[in-house]
Amino acid sequence: MGLPETDEKHVSVQQTTSNDSSPPRSHSVNVETHQVQLKDVDEAAKFVAGFHGTITEEDSLRVRRKIDLHMLPLMMILYFVQFTDKTTLGSSSILGIRQDNHLSQSQYNWLGTIFYLSYLVFEWPQSLGLQKFPPGKWMAGNILCWGVVLCAHAGCHSFAGLFVCRFLLGVCEGSITAGFLIVTSMFYTHAEATRRVGYWFLMNGTAQIFSGFVSFGVYHVDPSVIAPWKLFMIITGLITLIVGTCFWFFIPDSPIKARFLTKEEKIIAVERLRNQSTGVKNKTWKREQFIEALTDWKPWAFALFAALGNISNSLTNMTQLIIKSFGFTTEQTTLLAVVPGVIEIITIYTSVLVVKKFPNSRAYVGACYSIPNIVSGVLLISLPWSCKGGLLFAMYLGGWGTPSFVLALSWCAATNTGHTKKTTTNAMLLVGYCLGNLLSPQMWQAKYAPRYYIPWGIILGAYVVNPIILILIRYYLNKENKRRDELGHEKVEKYLDENGDEIDPTFLDVTDRKNMAFRYPL
Repeated sequence: MGLPETDEKHVSVQQTTSNDSSPPRSHSVNVETHQVQLKDVDEAAKFVAGFHGTITEEDSLRVRRKIDLHMLPLMMILYFVQFTDKTTLGSSSILGIRQDNHLSQSQYNWLGTIFYLSYLVFEWPQSLGLQKFPPGKWMAGNILCWGVVLCAHAGCHSFAGLFVCRFLLGVCEGSITAGFLIVTSMFYTHAEATRRVGYWFLMNGTAQIFSGFVSFGVYHVDPSVIAPWKLFMIITGLITLIVGTCFWFFIPDSPIKARFLTKEEKIIAVERLRNQSTGVKNKTWKREQFIEALTDWKPWAFALFAALGNISNSLTNMTQLIIKSFGFTTEQTTLLAVVPGVIEIITIYTSVLVVKKFPNSRAYVGACYSIPNIVSGVLLISLPWSCKGGLLFAMYLGGWGTPSFVLALSWCAATNTGHTKKTTTNAMLLVGYCLGNLLSPQMWQAKYAPRYYIPWGIILGAYVVNPIILILIRYYLNKENKRRDELGHEKVEKYLDENGDEIDPTFLDVTDRKNMAFRYPL
C-alpha cells in the first residue's frame, strides 16, 4: 500500500520488510518504557516522528532502485578515480618518475609511506568533519583539493616536491572510504550495504585496468615534449576535478536531503531501515560514545585485521617494479599490471553474490577467499628465481584475498551503532589500514632484491592470521546475539518522544552495547 501525500508527519509506520540480522520476536511480559527528547536522537527520528502508515516490499524496492540509480554510479566512479590517483606513484615508477626526480630506493619507499602517514594523522579530523558537516560536500571538497595536488605532481623535480604532494594526497584521502561507509549506511540496510560496498570497492580493480592501459599509452609519448609520468599525473588529476565537481552537486548528504526523492519517498527511504541499519545521522559529538568505541573489543579487532590485511597493499607501489624485474619490457609490464585489476573485479563481485546467497556468512566467505593468498605466499617464497612464470602466477594469486577486507569494511560499520561511535570505529579501522600501508613500504629494501624473501615472509604471516581474526569476530558476535536472545524473553524496552510517539531503537542514536534489541549481523 502506498503512503498518503498529506499529513505525513502525524502517523507511525509498520515496516513489512525483514533482514537476517533483525532481532527475534520477543515474548516478554516486562515492558520497560523510556522517555527521550527528539533533539538527542537521530535526525531520521525527527523527520518521521509521529508518522503512521504501511510500507510494502514494493515501496521499499522502488525507492532502493531509485537510490541506486542516482547514487551508486557516481560513487563507483569516484572510488575508481580515488584508487587510480592513489596508485599513480606505482604506475609512474616505470614511466620515469624515479629517474627524473633522482629518487633512491629509500626515497621512493618514503613517498609510499608519507601518503599513509598523513592519512593516519588526519583520519580522526576527517571523521569529525564527516560528522559535523554535510558528508557529501565534505568529501567533494577533499576530492577537488586532491585533483589540484595530483596535477601539481607534474611540476615536481625533486624528492622534496613529491614528498609534499604525497603528504597532501594522504590528508585528502582520509575522507573518502570513511565517508563512503557513512553515506552507504544512511541509505541501505545491513545486507544491502554489504553488496554496495563490494560494488564501489571493485572499482579498484577497474582502476588498475585503466591505469595499465593509460600507462601503456603515455609511455609512447615523446619525452622531449612532456615526460610520460607527468602526462599521466595531469590526466588523472583532471579526471578527478571533473568527478569531484559532479560529486558536489549530485550526492545528497542524507535521505532527508536527497533532492531526487519526493517527500513520500524520503519517508520510505528512512522507514525501510528500521531494525536493519545503524541509523542515519546525528551531528552532535557524544563523548560517552567515543569512549565506548575505544573500550569495545570489536573496533580493535577490525583495526588489527585491517592493519595485517594491508601489509600486502604495499605491492601497489612495487608490483610493476617486481614484474619488470622478472625480465619483461616496460611495455609488457604496463599491460601485465592490468591482470590484478581483472582478478579484483571477479573476486569482489563473486564474494558479494555468495554473501547474498548465504546470509550471515561474511566471516566464512572472507576466510575462504584468503586461502589463495596463503598459497600465493608459499609459492613466492619457495619457487626458484628462474621460474618467472610461476612467480608471476603467484603474485596474481595474491589478489584473490581482497574480498575479506571489503566484507570487513561493511561488517565493521554494521556492528557499531550510535553516530559518534560509528564514525570513531570506522576511523579506527582505517587507522589500522593506514598502519599496514605506512609500515609495509619500508620492507622493500634494496638489500632484499630481487628475491625479497623477508617481505614475502611477513606478508605470508599476515595472510595466515587474518582469516583466523574474521572467524573469531564471528564467534564472539554470535555468542553475544544468543545472550541477547535469552535476555529478550525477560524484558522489552520501548522509547517514547515528548509527544508520546514510539521511536524505533534504530533511530535513537544509542550504541549497540546499550540497545539490547540490536542483533549483530554475521
